[in-house]
Amino acid sequence: MRGRGTKAGAIALAAVTGSVVLTGCGGDDTPESKGNGASSSASGSAGAREEGTTAVRTAYDKTAEAETARMEIRVKAAAGGETVTSTGQGALDMTEGDSVMTVTAQGKRVEQRVVDQILYQKMDGQKAPGGKSWVKIDLAKAAEKQGVNPQQIGDPAQSAAYAKAITDKDVTEVGTEKVDGVDTTRYKVTVDVAELPGGDQLRRQIGPTLPMEVWLDDQGRLRRQQVDMTVKASAASGQPESGTSPQQVKVSTVMEFSDFGAEVDAEAPPAQQVADMTDEALRGGQGQGGQGQS
Repeated sequence: MRGRGTKAGAIALAAVTGSVVLTGCGGDDTPESKGNGASSSASGSAGAREEGTTAVRTAYDKTAEAETARMEIRVKAAAGGETVTSTGQGALDMTEGDSVMTVTAQGKRVEQRVVDQILYQKMDGQKAPGGKSWVKIDLAKAAEKQGVNPQQIGDPAQSAAYAKAITDKDVTEVGTEKVDGVDTTRYKVTVDVAELPGGDQLRRQIGPTLPMEVWLDDQGRLRRQQVDMTVKASAASGQPESGTSPQQVKVSTVMEFSDFGAEVDAEAPPAQQVADMTDEALRGGQGQGGQGQS
């Protein structure tokens, strides 16, 4: 699962700086009690909570069992009084971690592919260094240099690791909703960041807990995932704090999945058309390397 998460993590990585979403703004509703008396009520509530925990913890594996899916992502990042919004549509191979996607950010369109743990991007009307059409970032190398990165938090494959950090007290069933015409059950989830792979580093970047909301269909698959976090800019970039740079970035991401089993045709661009920007991305922040700027 670690390899899959690293590869598919490119989706959130390329979409913007960070990952997550609207916010856990659902109420603190608890499941309705069943039966009579306080004892049976408590037992029913606990049972419902356990069922919800089981559903959420197994959702990522059940989603991955579909092998492929169409995906949409919407990301909003805010820092220093400025907000950047990006959207993406494409298809994801959850077995191999490969993907194809078109990302639109600040009115610019970026074609994106992830193949064998390599992220490729091409921006319309703009050349990469050396006159190349594409830039690439080696995600395996980036992971080795930086360890677990908050940009991967929006990734459903990587999120499977979160399931191990979820306990009964961390899951609340909010209710039922339709997502793209499909009936779903919505859950609020709190993840203990310390229990995640690379938890110590993540705690420095995003704090002790990670709030999520997930919408599961009647087959227990993920139809929508929302996450919300504030990333400490200096910790996320590995650069020293500066009086002129924002001290934190608020990032919101929503990811939706549909058309399970869809074809994913992800191929690497011709090598002669690609500029390797991995080192530049690691030094200056992934967003710059992925924009194909000359």
